[in-house]
Parts: sequence; structure tokens; C-alpha cells
Amino acid sequence: MLITTLLFLLSAGAIYLACEYFVNGIEWLGQKLNLGATATGTVLAAFGTALPESAVTFVAVIMGRTPEVRDIGVGAAMGGPLVLATIAYAVVGVALWGNRHRLGRTDMRVRVQDARLARDQSWFLSIFVVKCGLGLIAFAFKPWLGVLFLVAYGLYVWRELRSEDSASTEEMLEPLKFQPRAATPSFMAVLAQTVSALLVIAFASHIFVSQIETIGVLMHIPPHLVALVLSPVATELPETMNALIWVRQGKERLALANISGAMMIQATIPSALALFATPWMFDAPLIAAGAVTIVAIVYLWWLFRRGHVDGRRLVPVGLLYGVFAAYVCWHFFR
Repeated sequence: MLITTLLFLLSAGAIYLACEYFVNGIEWLGQKLNLGATATGTVLAAFGTALPESAVTFVAVIMGRTPEVRDIGVGAAMGGPLVLATIAYAVVGVALWGNRHRLGRTDMRVRVQDARLARDQSWFLSIFVVKCGLGLIAFAFKPWLGVLFLVAYGLYVWRELRSEDSASTEEMLEPLKFQPRAATPSFMAVLAQTVSALLVIAFASHIFVSQIETIGVLMHIPPHLVALVLSPVATELPETMNALIWVRQGKERLALANISGAMMIQATIPSALALFATPWMFDAPLIAAGAVTIVAIVYLWWLFRRGHVDGRRLVPVGLLYGVFAAYVCWHFFR
């Protein structure tokens, strides 16, 4: 248990440190590719940080040899969006409140393009409702519908890259950590830092998730409970860390764009993999995960639709994850 705890803490620290290098590198990469801040967060950062949890789903549903292992992949595909829609957004609100004096944010306003984030929430919600609906019915050609989810993500990326952004990453850039004295670092240095940090994040995330699973075994927690409640929190740790770092720097636009983009990935790519390889039928805990996620997204859509979002209004959405965790615990231990 001592070694497990030590690895748990060391891997969490490694993820945070690597995220410091990753967010710094990804901002410069967005600038090198002439992308706006929002597109940098929704496409580049989200794709990079979503790789670990997408790999979990891929290994479970494609390479898993038993239905139980494949079910873990389905749980990851549903648990990821739930964590992002609740805990990750709440972390942004808490981080903004905790850094309000240093950032001079007395009004606690989240400085983002509200209309664009509201549009992202509606886009995600429409895909996610279809995703959940497919989990309630069985029919022969369901696996082929996974292709539509991949197409949906491709359209999302195309839209993000073509959308105009009023803020660029260039005006907010800090020196590249691999070339701290260079006013304009080389593209290869930017790429090397970003890829290196991403590899550390992926490796440390794998260790972190493994320790979560080991702790679950040592504490006699049912595997499905670990897969639905604990593992998604662990696999979404990079996005949460990125949010903390960017909000601390006063760049909540990038933080929320990263979360929004990661949610779109989680709603499409892991779902497509699971549709290809599993029956994609939901039990009660998965239905609950879908319902809580929908409630959270509707609330977030309402906030951004109104505009001028107060960071404190993002915090309550995190409580929904507690509601889900309480229900799943009750379901398994009743």
C-alpha cells in the first residue's frame, strides 16, 4: 500500500509538471500554425490530452478478450464526458475564485466568447443524446453508426479551424521553456517540448490510473465501481491540470476551450470504438451517467447562453458528479 500511495502521488506530480510544459508548448504551436486561442484549446490541446483516456477505451473494447473488460471501455466512454462536464468546469470556477486577487478579477467574470461556448455545448448535447439513445435500443446495424461519430468529430474540427477568433495566443505567450531566452523559438523546439510533455503525461497517466485500480482492489471496491467513478476522474486529470494552469495565468479562454474540445472527442471517438466492438447497451449506472451529463450540459449551455458568466456559477455543476457517485455506490452496495 505504501508503494502504491507513493506511485500515486509521484505520478500526479509528474502529470502536473508535464502539463506546465504542455500548455506552454501547445500555445506556441498554435501561434506557429496561426490558430486562434479557442482553436488551439479545442483542437490541439484537447486532442493531445484526450489521447490517454481514448487509449483506455481502445485497449478495453478492441483488445479486451472478455465482456467484462469491454464493459470497462464502455464505462470510460461514458465516464469521461461526465467528469469533464462536472468536475473540470467546477475546477475552472474554483481556480478563478482562488486567483481572483492576483488576477484582479473582482467581478469574477469568466472572460470567454460566451456565444461560442454555448454553441459548443449545444453541438455536444445533440451528439451525446444520440449516443445515449443508442445505448437503450438494440438493432443489427448499430456498429456501423460508429462511422457517423467519427464524421461528426471531423466536422467539428473543420468548423473550429475555420472559425474566426478575436483572441490569438501570441499576445499571451510566455517564453518557451525549452528555449527560455528566445523571443521566437524554433518550430522544432516547440514541437519537441509539446511531444515530450505529452509522452510524459500519457506515461504518468497510465501509472496514475493503475494505482487507482490497485487502491480499489486493496480496499475491496468492485471493479465496475472503479471503472465508472474513479478511473474517469484519473484519466481526465490532464484536462483538469491544464485548466488549473491556464486559469492561474488568466487564460480561462484556453482552459474552457480545452475542456470543450476534449468533451467533443470523448463524445465521438471512444464512442465509435465502443460501437464497433461492443453491443453498446446501457445498464442502470450508465443510464445515470448519461442523464447526469445531460443535466450538466443543459446547465452550462444556459449559463453561456445568458452571457457574462460568473466563475462562481460554474462551481455547483461539480456537485452533480457527487450525486452520480452516490447513486453508483448505492447501486453496487445495496
